[in-house]
Amino acid sequence: MLSNLFLFIVAVIAGAMNGVAGGGGLIAFPALMFVGIPPIPANATNTAAMWVGTAASTFAYRQDMSIRRWEFFTLTVASVLGGTIGSYILLNTPSKSFAGLIPYLMLTATLLFAFGKRINSWLQNRFKLPMWLVIIFQFLIAIYGGFFGGGGGIVILAILEMMGVKSIHTMNAVKSWLATTLNACALLYFMKAGIIVWSSAILMAVGALIGGYSSAFFARKVSSVWVRNFITCIGVSITSYFFLFPAK
Repeated sequence: MLSNLFLFIVAVIAGAMNGVAGGGGLIAFPALMFVGIPPIPANATNTAAMWVGTAASTFAYRQDMSIRRWEFFTLTVASVLGGTIGSYILLNTPSKSFAGLIPYLMLTATLLFAFGKRINSWLQNRFKLPMWLVIIFQFLIAIYGGFFGGGGGIVILAILEMMGVKSIHTMNAVKSWLATTLNACALLYFMKAGIIVWSSAILMAVGALIGGYSSAFFARKVSSVWVRNFITCIGVSITSYFFLFPAK
C-alpha cells in the first residue's frame, strides 16, 4: 500500500513537471526501481505510464501540426523504426548490463534537461540541416528513446529548430507526436514481451494525468526557471545515488 501511494504521488509530481518544464521521467523511472521493480521492467513500466500524458499532449497540440506532409510522414517513419529498434535492443540487453548503464543514462538525461534549452537557443538561426540529415538524426534519437528516452524530447526540439521550424507551438506539436509514436512502438514491443508491471503503470498513468492537468495552475504560479533548476537538482542527486550505489 505504501509503495502504491509513493508511486502515485511521484507520478502526480512527474506529470506536473512534464506540464511545466519537462523532466518527469527523471523521477518516475528511479521511483519504480526504488519500490523493487528490476531495471528493465521499470523502464518499460515508466514508458507505459508516461505515454498517456505524451499522447494527451499530442491531441492538445493537434491544430499546430503545420509542417509539410512529406516531412511529417518521413519523420514519423523514422520514429517508428527507431523506437522499435531501441526497444528491441533494450529487451536483448542483459539486465546486469542495463543496470550498469543506468548512472550514465541518468547523467545523459540530466545534462540534456539542464542545458538543452540553452543549446537549442544557440543553435537557432545558426544551422539549418538538410531534410535527409534531419531524418537520420530523428532515427537515432528514436533508437535512444526506445531504449531509455530520458531527455529525448529536448534533442527533438533542437533538431526541429535546425530543420527551420520557427513556431514553438509547431515544434511542441511535432515533438509530442514523434515522442508518442516512438514510445507507442516501444510500448507494443514491451507488451508483447510481458515485462510491464501493469498495476504500477496504470496507477502512475492516472497520477501523471492528474499532475499534467493541474500543471496549468502551477505554470501560472511558479517560475518555470525555478522548476527546471529544482528538477536538475533532483536529477543530479538521483544520478549521484546510482553512481554510488549501482543498481543490480
